[in-house]
Amino acid sequence: MQNEGLGSWLARRARLTRDAVAFVDAGAKTADGKAVTLTYDALHRRAMRLARGLFALGVLPGDRVAYLGPNHPAFLETCFATSMLGGVFVPLNYRLAAPELAHVLANSGTTVLVFASERAELAHAALEVTPLPQAIAVHGGPGALDYEALVARSPEMPFDENVALDDPAVIMYTSGTTGRPKGATLTHANLTWNAVNAMIDLDLTSRDVSLACAPLFHSATFGMLCLPTLVKGGTVVSLPSFELDPVFDAIAEHRVSFMFGVPTMFQSMARSPRWAAAELSSLRVLLCGGAPVPESLIRDYEVRGLTLLQGYGMTEVAPGALFLNHRAAHKVGSAGKASFFTDVRLVRPDFTDAKPGEPGEIVVKGPNVMKGYWDDPGATAASMNDGWFRSGDAGVVDDEGFFYIRDRLKDVIISGGENVYPAEIEAALHEHPAVHDCAVIGVPHEKWGEVGKAIVVLAPGARVTGSDLLASLAGKIGKYKIPASVEFAESLPRTGSGKLDKKALRAAHAMHARRS
Repeated sequence: MQNEGLGSWLARRARLTRDAVAFVDAGAKTADGKAVTLTYDALHRRAMRLARGLFALGVLPGDRVAYLGPNHPAFLETCFATSMLGGVFVPLNYRLAAPELAHVLANSGTTVLVFASERAELAHAALEVTPLPQAIAVHGGPGALDYEALVARSPEMPFDENVALDDPAVIMYTSGTTGRPKGATLTHANLTWNAVNAMIDLDLTSRDVSLACAPLFHSATFGMLCLPTLVKGGTVVSLPSFELDPVFDAIAEHRVSFMFGVPTMFQSMARSPRWAAAELSSLRVLLCGGAPVPESLIRDYEVRGLTLLQGYGMTEVAPGALFLNHRAAHKVGSAGKASFFTDVRLVRPDFTDAKPGEPGEIVVKGPNVMKGYWDDPGATAASMNDGWFRSGDAGVVDDEGFFYIRDRLKDVIISGGENVYPAEIEAALHEHPAVHDCAVIGVPHEKWGEVGKAIVVLAPGARVTGSDLLASLAGKIGKYKIPASVEFAESLPRTGSGKLDKKALRAAHAMHARRS
């Protein structure tokens, strides 16, 4: 077996545990009402057939194959089949607009697009802008090959491509909050080492059942939950999207032990009417990332006897960098320490190490750090310093080596010469029972240069004034950190990965200010 990359994983796993359940599609039911399941052997055989089908369509080593759609077995089959051929998998964010998707397809040089029928209109709109040699529809449809027909007619034969660990495996596009999305090129080695880190940090076993209810195109769902579970021989239970009732049902029915989510997902669960009586006894690992985790949310889970663990990472490091394990529960609010085979530092602008308690930029080095940005040597060079990836995130480290994430460096508000970190204020606002969601941005001020402005989404039925919210912050954070104003909104813009879209918020405020 020459293939050292992802394309060999299913063959190796099927060799060890062929009849173990690899994937449960909880969003689809058989005739007798049961969820669709695939053993490791079945998943391997389907991926081999798809690889033969893609090969017949002309996909060669190095070619890019993209997938557009919600969580589905076809996502993984396309990923593994592409890797068997030595190709490069491009998971697409189905929440992007057609012109944005067209840019990703063009930038990556994708030759084949596999798409779900639920996203057919979006796929065809993007293909009108960036035509491709071939499109494949998971459930058939006009203007595309039928996915199941392609799998059915293709021979079940293994490939023997000599795929090396340093070859590109996946191009994952960043959220693009600072401009057009950039494609982080992750090698087979990057994904393998990250999976090893996750297995060690999370203490995964072959008995774990992992719930993928965040999108698989999200680097954490893919890299921290799905791939480590499959390497270990566990089971991935998948839902097409995050909806509270199906999530609670899946946890109880499939005895889910591990799930990943962004803070807003876990917050929605804790505020659901089902929360108090929900059957959650099987849950062992709850990994929260994508944004700083409010301490109030951590305490909500402690009431149910659950530990909400915080991780920190980014697409460019495949994606894990820091992790707070069960043994460090006394460090609530910390993102933890560096993952096992990864090194993390906190540096000053001159790249020397910051002292404990001194703010600095988080930089990461290790075998999980990306090869670079696809077709963008300038951005790659700007993001690296002697092998260290510059995160652009501000943080501090304590005298025990635990890291605390403060905010994106570009989001820091400089008010009267003081650095103000919006994430700290947002965490304090989340303590108020009337606050469902919130964001803080900097706005111009004649005297102080910049001051904070809080945009708040109230919890259903809650009533509170902006003045009352600001008054509740007294004594919790420094007076100079308290925002100068509050604006109420029905919702906040978020990226496809669930992060607050501060760029969109700032743009909306600037437009409003010009009209005023």
